Amino acid sequence: MGQAMRFSLEQIQVFILVVETGSFSAAARRLGKTQSTVSSAIGNLEIDLGVSLFDRTSKIPTVTEAGRTLMAEAQAVLERCRSLEAHAASLADANPADLTLAIEIPYNTVMPVLIDFEREFPYVDLTIRNPVYGDVSDLVLKGEAELGIAFAQPDYPPELDFVQLGKLIMVHVTHPSHPLASLESVSFADLHAYRRLAFSAHANKLPTTEYLRAARTWQAESYLALMEMVGSGLGWATLPRQLIRNELDKGELVELQLTAYPHTDWLVGVDLVWRKSASRGRADRWLHQRLQQHMVFEVGRGGQRTTR
Repeated sequence: MGQAMRFSLEQIQVFILVVETGSFSAAARRLGKTQSTVSSAIGNLEIDLGVSLFDRTSKIPTVTEAGRTLMAEAQAVLERCRSLEAHAASLADANPADLTLAIEIPYNTVMPVLIDFEREFPYVDLTIRNPVYGDVSDLVLKGEAELGIAFAQPDYPPELDFVQLGKLIMVHVTHPSHPLASLESVSFADLHAYRRLAFSAHANKLPTTEYLRAARTWQAESYLALMEMVGSGLGWATLPRQLIRNELDKGELVELQLTAYPHTDWLVGVDLVWRKSASRGRADRWLHQRLQQHMVFEVGRGGQRTTR
């Protein structure tokens, strides 16, 4: 073990304040203490550190070179101590040390909530899980995630509760060089003739996916893999429009116009899912409430918001 620390945090605070205010008397006024108390604290700190922090040969003590050098370190020490206090206060406030969210939808739609959470709970660490096979409800059910945000499923296990946060648009897309891209209007029969690239989580779960069955299907567990596959011309896929807006704008992917739905967007609900029996701390409750207030939406082709 090293030598025990001799100086106190209070001495460090006094030192910083004297430097910031410019004199022992000004620091004493700010602290509501006598000038001799401040002078004594600085004197003891100088003894403990073994260096002169102030030159007292002039009428008003001035900071020495050593004092200026140590000032930055003293401020860093004080900052760390404040951080320690705030972190302890967060834990004392029954906040967990960390929270896990399982998110299946495009992240940009919930980022405003996470930015607010960081401001409100800077000492609660967040883990974002992107579930394999997209089974958000399964992670929440097993207690591996406190909250889940996912595309709506027809039926959840009875142990789970949910609320709809809004709706997002799903689009059928392919590479500009794919044969389907040249068709002005695409029928289900046209789709069935080509390979479908499906997100494993949605392959058979999303409502109305039965129309999209194809004789040949490749599946991927991540949107990123699907985007690469579609971008390589391997087939057509159904993806959240929010995820591929840039690719559509640049013409790297082409949206297929379905004959069956010429004027309507395919809207899919987005749910917030949680365990009914879970006991929750303040951070968890805050996040739950803030997510419910946050509407997940985008603007459809008619200029209307998908969620009102």
